[in-house]
Formats: sequence, C-alpha cells, structure tokens
Amino acid sequence: MNISPCPFTPKTTAMSSLKSKRRIAIVHDWLPVYGGAERVLEQMLKVYPDADVFSLIDALDEENRKFLNGKPVKTSFVQKLPGGKKYYRHCFPLMPLAIEQFDFSPYDMVITSSYAFAKGIITGPRQLHLCYCHSPIRYAWDLQAQYLKESKMDHGLMTWFVPTSSASAVASQPRTAYSPSPNST
Repeated sequence: MNISPCPFTPKTTAMSSLKSKRRIAIVHDWLPVYGGAERVLEQMLKVYPDADVFSLIDALDEENRKFLNGKPVKTSFVQKLPGGKKYYRHCFPLMPLAIEQFDFSPYDMVITSSYAFAKGIITGPRQLHLCYCHSPIRYAWDLQAQYLKESKMDHGLMTWFVPTSSASAVASQPRTAYSPSPNST
C-alpha cells in the first residue's frame, strides 16, 4: 500500500493551486470568546484568507473578533433562538442537527476546526473534508458530572444528552477525509 503525505502543506504547489482556484469553507464549533481554538481558526484564515467562515453561534464582541478581519460569519438557526447566543450550551441537543443544516455544496474543500460538533458536517462525495480536531469537549468525556452540576444542567434531558453527544462525536468521525491530531508531529 502506497501512502503519500497530505498534499495540503504550505510549501507545495498543490496548496498554491488549491488556494487560488477552489472555494473553501472553514467551520468552527462556536465563537463565544477568543481562546485557544479561535487562535487556530485565526491561523487557518491566514492560510485561506478568502475562505468563508461558518459557526453554530457567533457571540464575539468587537474587540475579540478582530482576528476575523471584518469577515462575516454564517451562523446556524441556534443563533436565532431566544437566548441561543448567550445560553448556547443549553442548546447542545440541537447542535448535531444545526451543524448538518449548513449547505456546503458550493465548496470544493471544507475545513473543520472542531472539538465538539463541527466535524459532523455533511459534505458531498466530491468535496474534501479536512478536520483539525482539538481535544474532545471535556463535558462529554471526563468531566460530565462536574460540568452538568456547575452549569445547573444536572437534571432532565441534559443528563440523557451528554452520553448521547459522546456517541455522536464518535459517529461523526468517519465523515472526515483527513483528521490530523493537534498533537501529531
């Protein structure tokens, strides 16, 4: 079996050709603050400045959105729900559905910056889906009880949803064509 390296590295001509001719979308889980994942998104936008940006919600204030350089963010229906922008964590049961509602048919390549739901996008057979998967969302794996208690969601449907979202994260993994680990060298 002959395995070639990923052709999308900054020094290759394939990268230059891809950047100039292809439509690219970058999908980020959500934008409530400017943190570590958003710094990764910022670097992606430096490599692909013409890419369109998608996110489940966009709640960045003017100061923290400077890295977007005025680029608009296309958001999901969760953004429009009453309180969806502020209390987006309470909308987690809707996130898998919301991420699947985006239409990526005009794009040749979709890059996801994901630790939760963005990698669950649906692309066509002729589209390349690259996923930069950050450390998995902690509430769904190792800090479930603590997270639910601190966010006052330790009762009702959320106690059912958290284990389900872990399964959803695993199930959406095969949708990616290439998913390097942030810690891989």
